Amino acid sequence: MRVVFQIVMAGLLVGACGPLSIYYRPGVEVSRLESDTTRCQVIALRDAPVANQIRQSPPMYMPYYGYGGGYWAGGGIYSVDVNAELRARVLNMCMAEKGYQPVNVPRCSDAVARQVPFDPTQTLPSLSRNSCAIPYRDGTWQIVTPQVTTAAQ
Repeated sequence: MRVVFQIVMAGLLVGACGPLSIYYRPGVEVSRLESDTTRCQVIALRDAPVANQIRQSPPMYMPYYGYGGGYWAGGGIYSVDVNAELRARVLNMCMAEKGYQPVNVPRCSDAVARQVPFDPTQTLPSLSRNSCAIPYRDGTWQIVTPQVTTAAQ
């Protein structure tokens, strides 16, 4: 279970190089977050199962300018999971019922990441305006709150 969560989180962090997007409740162990998330994902999938529909893009007429005539292009075939948005709402509701809220924790700067010893987060800390996340190659991550110093005036 933890491995799946780490793979998902690694994909989010490495693929997008953006913020750490997680469900958050201060003081909760990461292992509890993972099991709660999995349970809610199963509930969401049960209540809003994948419902793929095959669709076709409308074709477009492409005229030949200067030559007259033209041709039709496009009309590609694709599929859509019509329950995807509902499933996401069910997941969010389930996690909210457990006291979690979705948050995006920005990535730490390289300077901050170099100063912090490797210590993946085990318990979700309180977040502040300065909190940031350090992703690790093994799929774990660490949330830190660097001290902000103000320059003397």
